[in-house]
Amino acid sequence: MRIKTGLGQDSHRFVLADEQKTLLLGGVVFPDELGLAGNSDADVVLHAITNGISGITGVNILGKISDDLCLQQGITDSRVYLQEALKYLHGWQICHISISIECRTPKITPRIPEMKQQIAALLQITTTDVGITATTGEGLTDFGRGLGIQVFCIVTAIQA
Repeated sequence: MRIKTGLGQDSHRFVLADEQKTLLLGGVVFPDELGLAGNSDADVVLHAITNGISGITGVNILGKISDDLCLQQGITDSRVYLQEALKYLHGWQICHISISIECRTPKITPRIPEMKQQIAALLQITTTDVGITATTGEGLTDFGRGLGIQVFCIVTAIQA
């Protein structure tokens, strides 16, 4: 059996208070929260996962491919970018993902079960194979001070 790991990262600033944008994290809507700035829905969790998968496949999705989908075709749903990344696995199967979210707001922990369900369904793994942690980082970064959200993830894939 062969094993690969991919490291994914993404970050986005919050939109200005007078802008209307829905906050999506891991495919879950966080109502009554400021959304994140970006051309797409700016789901920073799904973007980090997509980047982690790119680390396994060597095919960068966030960049030219996502820009074509978003800016040329009007597709802003980050689930589509993730599904595009999955197309390049070619025999590799994701078996585990670990996600770390840094932000001051919103409160992540109460929504972790929903996020795990959404992510597991997208990756076709079980919720027990999705780990999610959250931190404010003691306010040492802009994310911990409430200016945006940063996500790191490790994607593990096997080839039998």
